[in-house]
Amino acid sequence: MAKKSSIEKNKRRERLAKQYAGRRSRLKAIANDESLSMEERFTARLKLSELPRNSAKERVRNRCEVTGRPRAVYRKLKMSRIALRELGSKGLVPGLVKSSW
Repeated sequence: MAKKSSIEKNKRRERLAKQYAGRRSRLKAIANDESLSMEERFTARLKLSELPRNSAKERVRNRCEVTGRPRAVYRKLKMSRIALRELGSKGLVPGLVKSSW
């Protein structure tokens, strides 16, 4: 099980990323628009840098929903390989046939 503080920090990042997503995308569109003047694009970049760092979706870490493990997480299942193996052994994952020989 991962530390509670790191799990909560990641949840806070997810919340901030969702909250600032619209503002961030509008500013990025202005900053990357070649038809606008350099001053307008530069001010958009400055406003973008004033937003909280944790509001960027790139800072959100994929974590296991079951254990909170940060590495080896399957995106489709939102679960780590270890948790998947344990739940598969118990027969709790529909459609998963775990074989061992």
